[in-house]
Formats: sequence, C-alpha cells, structure tokens
Amino acid sequence: MQHRRKLEKDIRCPLEYGLDVFGGKWKSRIICVLSTKGRLRYSQLRDEMTNVSDAVLSASLKELIASGMVLRQSFDEIPPRVEYSLTPRGLSAVPILRSICAWAGQVHREVTSDAPRQCQTCGYVDVEPTGRRVGA
Repeated sequence: MQHRRKLEKDIRCPLEYGLDVFGGKWKSRIICVLSTKGRLRYSQLRDEMTNVSDAVLSASLKELIASGMVLRQSFDEIPPRVEYSLTPRGLSAVPILRSICAWAGQVHREVTSDAPRQCQTCGYVDVEPTGRRVGA
C-alpha cells in the first residue's frame, strides 16, 4: 500500500519548490555523490551513503527521479542492472549546492568551534576568508 499525504503540498514560491527538491538529509547528498562519482548502481550509491537505510535511500531516489534530477536507467540483462545518474537538471543544481555548502561551512564556523573541516564526498575543505585552510 502506498503512503498518501493527508494534505497536498501548497508550494507558492520557487524557493519553496527548490527547498522541497533538495529537502531532507539525503537528497542533496545523493546529488553530491552522483556529481562526483558519476553513474552508479544502487549498491554502489548505498556504499557511498553512510548511515542511510535502504527504505530512505530508495524513497529519496524516487523523489529525485520524479522531480527530474536523477535518471534511473535499467538494462535488459541477467542479472538485472540498474544505474543512477544526474540529468542535465540535476547537474545544473550542483553549483547551487556547492555554494550552499560553502556558505553553510562559513556560518557553521562562525557559530561553533566544531565546524566540519572537510566533506569526504564532495571534497569540501573549510577555508578562512584569506584562503588559508582552517586548522592548517
């Protein structure tokens, strides 16, 4: 049985739509992984995404496919093979997510001493406004 929302989404602003597309903990990470690793099978993608359950990863992929960000390509082979990759729309979001990552790293550094220094997925490295790596 498929889950149905009690109320339909009431999105009235492009920003709300964008936040809905990238919303949640895992969708932006999926886009990030696919942008750096390229086309991946489900098991490869899951291996890159630590601490995510199969149900959540599958649901997030379905939402990204429905919004046109991710392409699911199945091959007529035995055993069956399915690969996921970013669509042109998904690729166009990568610079936006990288900008958000840089902004969030800066803000996080301002409000806590426990700022993330480097993302293992996208290669983000926290740098000071001078361009010097933090902690270097």
